[in-house]
Amino acid sequence: MRRSPFVPLLLLAALPAGAGAQAAPRAPDVRISYVEETLPNGLKVLYHADHSTPVAAVDVWYNVGSKHEQPGKTGFAHLFEHVMFKGSRDVADGQHYVLLESAGGRAGADINGTTFFDRTNYFEQVPSNMLDLALWLEADRMGTLLETLTTEKLDNQREVVKNERRSSVDNQPYGVWQEHMLTKVFPAGHPYFHTVIGSMDDLGAASLDDVKQFFRTYYAPNNAVLVVSGDFELPAAKQMVRNRFGWIPRGPAPPPLRDASLPARIGSSPREVIEDAAAPAPRVYVGYRVPGARGAAGPAVNLLATMLDGKTSPLFDALVRRQGIATAVSVGNFGLLDGGDLLIVNATGKAGASADSLERALLGELDRVAAAALTQPALDRAKAQARMQFVDALQRTGGFGGVADQLAEGWTYYRDPSHVNRVLPESDAVTLAQVRTLAAERLAPDNRAVLVFVPKPATPAPQVTR
Repeated sequence: MRRSPFVPLLLLAALPAGAGAQAAPRAPDVRISYVEETLPNGLKVLYHADHSTPVAAVDVWYNVGSKHEQPGKTGFAHLFEHVMFKGSRDVADGQHYVLLESAGGRAGADINGTTFFDRTNYFEQVPSNMLDLALWLEADRMGTLLETLTTEKLDNQREVVKNERRSSVDNQPYGVWQEHMLTKVFPAGHPYFHTVIGSMDDLGAASLDDVKQFFRTYYAPNNAVLVVSGDFELPAAKQMVRNRFGWIPRGPAPPPLRDASLPARIGSSPREVIEDAAAPAPRVYVGYRVPGARGAAGPAVNLLATMLDGKTSPLFDALVRRQGIATAVSVGNFGLLDGGDLLIVNATGKAGASADSLERALLGELDRVAAAALTQPALDRAKAQARMQFVDALQRTGGFGGVADQLAEGWTYYRDPSHVNRVLPESDAVTLAQVRTLAAERLAPDNRAVLVFVPKPATPAPQVTR
């Protein structure tokens, strides 16, 4: 049985270091090899050959996300995630999935698109003999999508996005938390001030010309990276890429990102109470402005979030186990790049319980965490968990978080595909002192925004007099 050559299956190894002693666990070496080239039209191409399984992945990242949108024209990046599957010159509406599934791909896991604040990506994984099909499909929509984009298609996808918002935001318990939190942690006009799904009013007002201009600006080969990963021979793959993508003209240089610089702290503690008719119980969200993922403190932010999350965390122990005031506690950070990131803590109370009591308890525990509750064993567990998740993702050739995705992220975010090979060393280098300093500086009362969700009482049915 063959296995992937780039990562060992053994994640942690404690080696003898003398009588009765062992060395501390060390991260395994993870080396993702790749070959890179840039086509004359500016398209960056990365190739990673892995013959362990007969599959090939194609992953295209465009350097455009919601942060690139202008005020009054939000939601365009996410809208195009949908429009890109509506057909191009040589691929009929709906045929992208049909052709790839007929070739052995699976919708969702192997074939999909995603949009975030900092990027948009499209990926497919197919049997390796179908690599050229995947390349042709991506090239056709990169090069010819506007030839078939009509007002009818645009209107159709506007409605799809509106329905997505209704189901995932407006009609979900606590569904509006993100858009409320972003406006408190990031100032008006900042690239991260609005959500990825954007404003329905902006989308409704967008003309076909507005949308086409957005595509011309950002969906050009010189604003993208293409990754080919898996079971292929390099000369043949290079020729396929040049045949499929080489004819697409270079686009204009995208405009520079709006100023994303921020003070280290919010400088206040904004708070909002939201009555939510769909909420079954009170919930409190606390958001902190933390260093961005591109900065030197990015790995420490990730580990701090991991240390505060889960059933072994001091927050869960205090609020759920000992005090019994919460039923769940969750912590995570977005991983935003420019100006700062957002670390979110939320706690859900018991149905019928006091939201004010839950808020006081959560804020009290967060103040104690910043002071003293972070320990070396907790940091070691966080590093091991991060290592396991990262290495597990690299077992996949394509798909979200797989090898192709990591290489594309390295180029798009850091202009360095080998960033994937630095993730574990940078995480392992984080010290407890660094995490404690980060927590003391950023988990502070003048650097937090608070949302308190209160279940809205049901409106009594009107009495009918007969």
